[in-house]
Amino acid sequence: MNLQWLAWNNLPWIKATRPQWRYALRNAIAMCLALCIAYGLDLDQPYWAMTSAAVVSFPTVGGVISKSLGRIVGSLLGAGAALLIAGHTLNEPWLFTFAIAAWLACCTWTASHYQNNVAYAFSLAGYTAAIIVFSSVNLTDISDLWTIAQARVCEVISGILCGGVMMLLLPSTSDGDALMNSLHQMHQRLLQHAELLLSRAETETIRTAHETVISQILTMNLLRIQAFWSHYRFRRQNDVLNYVLHQQLRLTSVLSSLRRMLLNWHDAPESLFTGIDALLEELKRPEADKYRLALILRRLTPAASGDYRQRAFVQRLRYYCWMYLNVSRWIRLLERADADSQLQPPKVPALARETDSAEALWSALRTFSVIVLGCAFWLNTQWSSGASALTLTAIACVLYSSSPSPSGSVTLLLKTLLWLSLFSFVMKFGVMVQISTLWPFVALLFPLLLTLQLFKLQQKQRAAMWGQFIVFMGSFIAVTNPPEWDLQDFLNGNIAKVCGVILAWLAFQVLRPSSDARRSRRHIQALRRAFLDQLRRHPQQSESHFESQIYHHISQLSNSRDEQARIWLLRWGVVLLNCSHIVWHLRQWHCTSDSLRGIRDGSLHDLQQIMSSRGVRHSALDEILNRLQSMIDALLPLPESEASELAGMLWRLRCSLGQLKQAVPQNQ
Repeated sequence: MNLQWLAWNNLPWIKATRPQWRYALRNAIAMCLALCIAYGLDLDQPYWAMTSAAVVSFPTVGGVISKSLGRIVGSLLGAGAALLIAGHTLNEPWLFTFAIAAWLACCTWTASHYQNNVAYAFSLAGYTAAIIVFSSVNLTDISDLWTIAQARVCEVISGILCGGVMMLLLPSTSDGDALMNSLHQMHQRLLQHAELLLSRAETETIRTAHETVISQILTMNLLRIQAFWSHYRFRRQNDVLNYVLHQQLRLTSVLSSLRRMLLNWHDAPESLFTGIDALLEELKRPEADKYRLALILRRLTPAASGDYRQRAFVQRLRYYCWMYLNVSRWIRLLERADADSQLQPPKVPALARETDSAEALWSALRTFSVIVLGCAFWLNTQWSSGASALTLTAIACVLYSSSPSPSGSVTLLLKTLLWLSLFSFVMKFGVMVQISTLWPFVALLFPLLLTLQLFKLQQKQRAAMWGQFIVFMGSFIAVTNPPEWDLQDFLNGNIAKVCGVILAWLAFQVLRPSSDARRSRRHIQALRRAFLDQLRRHPQQSESHFESQIYHHISQLSNSRDEQARIWLLRWGVVLLNCSHIVWHLRQWHCTSDSLRGIRDGSLHDLQQIMSSRGVRHSALDEILNRLQSMIDALLPLPESEASELAGMLWRLRCSLGQLKQAVPQNQ
């Protein structure tokens, strides 16, 4: 038996760091304070205030504010829906069943279309209504419904206010500092990534590194949102932050394009790689400027009669350098800006606007079906604890439908509730039954919550379980006002809660969420449709909108365990994005020769034949790759410099399209 965890240095209170102590103290005090205030307000179920304080226990100010706003709005919306549903349907059980099931399905569907606090607000609106209406089915006086709804909202707001007050008294690391440090680190990381991609090496680490960089930039968007809510200065400069993140994503796509050109240029001169190293070293210097970079680029640029591939490569390399310096400048401006500064960056779209409508509809159907089934069982059996069971079913279905692994999340919740049932029995009938006043109970509860918070921070693999344990502990030990000691009701209630989660687990097993492979195929199909729009003479989406859509689709599977699905989505996204950049470059390219414009227009027209929304037409792809090579060969003998420039762009296009040969044919 390994008893190493009992060693003095391994005890959670001893090995906790100062930030961990601050976080644990802040949240434990907030939960105890919320419980005391709920008792002071004479609310009948004060544990909901404690639960609310636990839910908004984020490590950053911005996270607490955004989560609190979402929780307040969701609670008010859910309470309003509960008043309408229960007030008009309590006397008609089946109408009541379909009304609450439809509301929960609507909230599930809506939450799946949004992210962050908007999705959380609709999720909370769903199960707040379920909490209120399921607990009011036995009411004889309809006026009591308003009392219940009012009490639940007051408990939620009390917990949120306590969490906010403790964040002010024991603040954590600034969201703004964390965001600025992440921006600087990512900017340096992009140079390291350039060194990896612009080398001769061909290793598997290149793909994983590219995927990691994209994922980290998309994660910084969450830091931007938290800084937006916690700092007035960053709210004023939100457009700048959005622009910087867009440009950093654009830098990754430029590096991918340069890498693709190198892989298709087997006889690239050694002097090119020497020049690349010199450029990257110059970019690492804080005082790097365009003049020094231009001197290095001039040495790399071939003469007018030189290699068209090198000219195209150097032009794209120069674009990368100028963009890198531009992002550095905006980061410096952002760092120096005060609360009164108003910077005006170029307009770019938001990073995430697309959603999987098919999956959202499937999740709504699952929620509707399981609530109707559960209510039907409740009506036929007259189960006294049916309200507790269906409340947990609604929470699990609504809350976990949009999570990366819903079945795994519900399974973890089920394990947590089983342990919590045992713990709550010992706690309630072994300890709480001997306590007659509130303050001794709070004195006992505080060190317990403090220890659980430290466990959540220190045991990374079990952090989710400890988080669920803390959130649901109040409802299981049933801290009510006045206290209730009915053992039979206690056991029936806990068993019902576990059964409710089991019902949700069965729903996720029968009406399974789409596999990551199927979701990947849907995302790829959406990307192909968006790319076909880019090939039109007047596309509906701009280059920046298409780029934003690409990265958003890639981010949807960033936490997937199906590596193959994740790889294929990333490949399609990178290839189509590179092709899109070249298409826009060709479309915006101006020349004086009608024959060259005809070649340019012909190449753009041919692209529409290589794929449909169903996949790649390989025969057409091979034909167009050969046609592009023929165009390049025809352009090389021409004396105009514009002909060499067009040949370079067509070569870039051919390099990017060549990657589509690995795609599955359209008819498979």
